[in-house]
Amino acid sequence: MKKMKMNQLLRGAFVAVIAAMFIGFTASCSKDNDDNENGAGKSHKVVFKAIASSGSNIEVAVYGIDGNPTTATSLSGTTWSSPEVTSEPGAYNATVGVNAVGPDASATLKVQIWVDGELKKEGTSSGQYLSASTSYTF
Repeated sequence: MKKMKMNQLLRGAFVAVIAAMFIGFTASCSKDNDDNENGAGKSHKVVFKAIASSGSNIEVAVYGIDGNPTTATSLSGTTWSSPEVTSEPGAYNATVGVNAVGPDASATLKVQIWVDGELKKEGTSSGQYLSASTSYTF
């Protein structure tokens, strides 16, 4: 008799555990939307920026989304900012690379990727001949 009750109890506990796992799995999957969590699947407003140390001169910038590069040449000064670029829904990657010349070996260059008004990624370079790049995956 005790053995029969123990078997029924174990069988009932096993069924309850399986049912709970099934309900938990189903509930978690129904709310799964990886595209919305990491930002893929929707469009974004992206701005690329570069900031060089005093006395430096930014010369060239290449930036783009998903392998569609834009080149900005004949630049000058210590700061540069791209026009706002709107990514296509489902875009995967944003990339920027900037070249500059500094006054000496202690010069620095920082490039940034801003997505929807928020700084997402930054890359730096130092030396007289500066080349900084970074990329961000949505």
